[in-house]
Amino acid sequence: MTAAGCSKPVPEQPAKQRVTVATALQRDVVDWDEYVGRFEAIEDVQLRPRISGTIDRVLFADGEAVRKGQPLFVIDPRPYRAAVGQARAQVAKASATLRNARSEFARAGRLLATQAISREEYEQKQAMVGTTAADLQAAQENVRSALLNLEFTTVRAPVAGRISDRRVSPGNFAAAGETVLSRIVSTDPIWFSFDGAESLYLKYMRQARAGERGSSRTSANPVEIQLADEPTYRWRGKMSFVDNTIDGNSGTIRAHAVVANPDGFLTPGLFGRARLLGSGHYKAMLIPDEAIITDQTRRLVYVVGGDGKAQAKVVQTGPLVQGLRVIRAGITPNDRVVVEGGTLLQPGTSVDARRITLEPRAQDTSPNAVPETAPLPSEATAG
Repeated sequence: MTAAGCSKPVPEQPAKQRVTVATALQRDVVDWDEYVGRFEAIEDVQLRPRISGTIDRVLFADGEAVRKGQPLFVIDPRPYRAAVGQARAQVAKASATLRNARSEFARAGRLLATQAISREEYEQKQAMVGTTAADLQAAQENVRSALLNLEFTTVRAPVAGRISDRRVSPGNFAAAGETVLSRIVSTDPIWFSFDGAESLYLKYMRQARAGERGSSRTSANPVEIQLADEPTYRWRGKMSFVDNTIDGNSGTIRAHAVVANPDGFLTPGLFGRARLLGSGHYKAMLIPDEAIITDQTRRLVYVVGGDGKAQAKVVQTGPLVQGLRVIRAGITPNDRVVVEGGTLLQPGTSVDARRITLEPRAQDTSPNAVPETAPLPSEATAG
């Protein structure tokens, strides 16, 4: 008796996971680092009188723009006019004394020739000429000093800019070098001041040594600034200063950029966000943010190999450019990166890949400024 053979059913193959893949966009990229800071006047003057006296007149409107040399306050000039008159009278007196001394010295010379006076008397007359000549010079200098003090009774703007309100009124007494009359701040150009991290300072110095980006101490690297209520970085400036020490408490270094402000819109104290050229040009690949998977401290992307299986690759990410994330290292231009459907993948998973072509997702709003040197930090631009 023959038993009928039983065939085993063939197990069904698991369905391949559907994913969307694309090769990364390639761009020449320049990094831009972001900072926060405030605008600061290049010239900030506490206005104090150079002579003491009673305020006679105020010649400006509180808060107005003033030009350099513009009269602002008048201190009662009458005592100083009198001092000029006294000094000039002293000059006249000293001149007369000198003329008399010279006449007596000439007479003494003739008498000495006939031995009518002694050598000692002659030398006394000679010394008197020198003394009276010095007295005349001192009197003339006193006139100059008195004229200066008279000139200082009109207090003028030492710099161009915008003046604050008056701190004294007519009738108040102002003490030389002590009483604050007002304050003037320059507005055009204006500084944008900020503090940079020690790590960024070290990066910039190494880039400068490698010839990738000029140091902001010697190169006017471009800066763009966004005000608190603005959607874009519309204010442009150039770096002009980096301090010579790093603050030991904060681990930061002071710096500022110069910004043109011809209409005076920007005012000292305004808050702003700035982006500073942070690198030279380098090749980078761009992929969507959702293609990147965070695994504790690592960032991964999945690529589909020639065998149709998913492979995980560790990548080094950069800033957003045109709505896509910069990948600095970890993938090649030919890798088929999983841009959709990668969250449930495991290495070695067979996939059904649908290929698309990546396009920029946003307009490039990065700075248009060109670095002075062939110039790598956190905001970037597509070149």
